[in-house]
Amino acid sequence: MTPPTQDAPIVELHDVEYRYPGGSRSSHAGVGPLSFSVRRGEFFCVVGESGSGKSTLLGLLAGFLLPTSGDLRLLGEPLRGPTERQALVQQEHALFPWRTVLGNVEFGLEMRGAAQPERREGAMNALRLVGLEEFAFRRVHELSGGQKQRVSLARALAVSPPLLLLDEPFSALDVATRHTLGQELLGIWRHTGATVGFVTHHLDEALELGGRVIVLREGRVVIDGPTRSLDLGTLREALKV
Repeated sequence: MTPPTQDAPIVELHDVEYRYPGGSRSSHAGVGPLSFSVRRGEFFCVVGESGSGKSTLLGLLAGFLLPTSGDLRLLGEPLRGPTERQALVQQEHALFPWRTVLGNVEFGLEMRGAAQPERREGAMNALRLVGLEEFAFRRVHELSGGQKQRVSLARALAVSPPLLLLDEPFSALDVATRHTLGQELLGIWRHTGATVGFVTHHLDEALELGGRVIVLREGRVVIDGPTRSLDLGTLREALKV
């Protein structure tokens, strides 16, 4: 296979569908057909009401779900499961309470077989990115909710994924903390050059963070466009059934 060029999309979906067991093409228990691509270095947000298929789409991009039909590619190759090229940050931080902050961030590198010095260096660099270097040897129970999500983000960043996926990571936080973390995420995105896919049900958050917004309704894309051409009214209208 010819390797993808630098200008090739990082993600490509061609008529991708996913149906949960017991579902049908006429049901809303899934997504699709979906056809779109994502450029390298793009920050795109996916929004929609509960049950619209946001998390299902993210599960497909993360490789945790396999398409029922269609063609899904990551860096030019068929995506058939989780790889080292994706990292996922979820709403629940899922940190190990028996490990220090540093130990939690090292975990992904440890699973990849990195030597201890490499794990330490990579984890500390990631903690610097999220502003938690001084908390490296704290325990999880000593952290605030926002700090725990920073640790989750650092754990994902430590493995330097080309595709960083976030599934409503700030939704359990208060408005001020959510805004602060969103701005920090933008700074990290600019620094790392990673491609970021961010799922949220907050329309204002999508417009604030994303350079592109994809709106899902009943498993289908109803809007896909640059943030500069969209506003809250347009998004709200698109979500009306």
